[in-house]
Amino acid sequence: MPLNIVRFNQPILRKKGAKITAFNAALKKLADEMIATMHAAEGIGLAAQQIGQAIQLCVVDLRPVEAEFDWEYDGARPPLELFMPLVLVNPEVTPVPEPETVYEEGCLSFPQIRGDVVRPDEITVKFKDAGGHAHILRCNGLLARCVQHEVDHLNGVLYIDHMDKATLLAIDPELKALKKLTRESAGKS
Repeated sequence: MPLNIVRFNQPILRKKGAKITAFNAALKKLADEMIATMHAAEGIGLAAQQIGQAIQLCVVDLRPVEAEFDWEYDGARPPLELFMPLVLVNPEVTPVPEPETVYEEGCLSFPQIRGDVVRPDEITVKFKDAGGHAHILRCNGLLARCVQHEVDHLNGVLYIDHMDKATLLAIDPELKALKKLTRESAGKS
């Protein structure tokens, strides 16, 4: 059963996640539930803050997306099916500063709200999987962007924080409507 996805304007989305130290059945179960939730919402990434938990855990799955990107996973280039959905525990991203690209991003916590975001096109991310095994992923394109977006969530940073003023101004009516809806929903519970 999918978990509830926290919407914009909930304080948990601005909370930095705690490092994970216990790699156990509960962590594996949570990661599996997050993957199911991401798939049910037709997303390509989901962070723990988005399901109400301030921990360093996110999931990514780009298998259903038609996009060009390159990757190197632990020094090899295995098919995506062998390592996705990707569970990233305590991820540490190192961006390659140039080039940066602009891409219209969306977020499951901001339904139907999209806007241009500038990000480095290439990254290296060190992380552990749900079993506690260390990995290194080098990637670019949409995979790099998705990982950066989700890791930002783990640090209390939202994609709107990366938007320029003109983009924010363009989506301001939608953001205000979502804030109001979030407030109203919180008042009913």
